[in-house]
Order: sequence, then C-alpha cells, then structure tokens
Amino acid sequence: MNSLSVRALLVRGMIAGLAAGALALLVAYVLGEPRVDAAIDFEEAHAHEHGEEVFSRTLQATGGLATGVLVFGVAIGGIAALAFCVALGRIGRFGPRATAAFVSLGALLTVYVVPFLKYPANPPSVGDPDTIGKRTALYFLMIALSVLLAVSAVILGKRLAPRLGNWNATVAASAAFLVAIGLAYAFLPAVNEVPKEFPAMLLWKFRLAALAIQLTLWAGFGLVFGHLAERLLVTGPATAESRRPGKSVNSGDSKAAAAH
Repeated sequence: MNSLSVRALLVRGMIAGLAAGALALLVAYVLGEPRVDAAIDFEEAHAHEHGEEVFSRTLQATGGLATGVLVFGVAIGGIAALAFCVALGRIGRFGPRATAAFVSLGALLTVYVVPFLKYPANPPSVGDPDTIGKRTALYFLMIALSVLLAVSAVILGKRLAPRLGNWNATVAASAAFLVAIGLAYAFLPAVNEVPKEFPAMLLWKFRLAALAIQLTLWAGFGLVFGHLAERLLVTGPATAESRRPGKSVNSGDSKAAAAH
C-alpha cells in the first residue's frame, strides 16, 4: 500500500461516503422528519414560552438536513477509507470487498450501536437544555471508549491467535470487549430526561428511525466503497497488466505460441 494507493482510496472513500449519505438522507427525510415534526408539535403544545425561530422548519428539514447528512457522509467516508488501508491484509486473508464490509460493520457497531445502547438518540423536546453540554460530553466519551476498546480487542485477538487459534482468540477478544463495555455502561452516569407525558411510541419510532439512518449509511458505504476499492486494487492492476505489450492472455496461448 503506497501513498498513491492510499490517496486514491481516500478519494473513493469520500465518494462512497457521499453516495451513502444520499441514501441515508432519503431515509432520514422519509422516516426521521415526520417524528421530528411530531416531537416539535408536542414541545410547542407544552411549552410556556416559544423561542424565536432563526431558520424556518422547512429549511431545516430540507437544506439543513441535506447539508448535515452529506457532509457527515463524506467525512466518515474519508476516515473509514483510511481505516480500510490499515485493516487490509492485517485482519485476515480478506479481499477488498470483505475488508470494506468488516470495516463498515465495525464502524457501525463501535461508533453508533454501542454508544446508542447507553445513550440513545432523543427527539426535540426531550432533554434539559441546561445539561446539553454534559450529555454531549458523555456521548462522545462513550464513542471514544467504544472505539479504543474495539481496537484493543483486535490487538488482543491477534496476539492470542498463535496460542489459542483464530476461533478461540476471536471469542476471547470479543468476550473481553463485552466485559469492558459492560463496565463502561455500569460506571458512566445514566441520562433519563424524557418527560413523563411524552408519547412512548413516538420516542420508540424516532430511535428506530435514527438506527435505520445509520444502518443505511454504513451498509451503503460498505457496498459502494468495496466495489470501488476492488476495482482499484484488483481489477485495475490486473487489467492493466494483461494489456501490456508482449503479455499473453492465458497459459494456453503461451503454450500455443511456444509450439508455433
């Protein structure tokens, strides 16, 4: 993996992130925005004071949503492409597509699902404005712990593999990761600021929509980037090599040429 390959993969990762962001944007608009509107209606019905709206709700649900999701997709696409460069050939004998799938799945679990289980997404009107700084810090701390513990589990599994075998080492490393995450869940403070009168079904549907957006984003990235990476690293070089002057297409042609 030279610098040119890394640069090419970085560009393809950002392109794949943009494509995945477009898919996630569609899911966010169809599934997420109706729940946000319902939560805002609940907030307005129960608020004693109404703040001045800087940006209209229409702009927030269209241009603002598109900008946020697409920029996020490009950013995580570039980061995931760099993680792919590190993982390729180091996590097993997997090709570019399989490695991209593993990176996407690992990112989904560590960056979103694990923190989500401790601090799930909440719609507007849920949460005390005075604690937003604390809640944000706790959420990003959970993300950092999840990623660091996942990387540590991978390193542990590789070190245990020569003694225990790949399967047993993977099980042991996964168990260590789950125990460490369980301890983080136990020691980090809980956050429960959902109003008693807030509709439980609306909260449930909002969190499912948030999960669906992330699933779409990472699945889309894994599929698109895996295809682009394979074309660059496998199909591209092989095709270029076969087109070089004096190169035979297969062994049968070589034997025929020699016999002639």
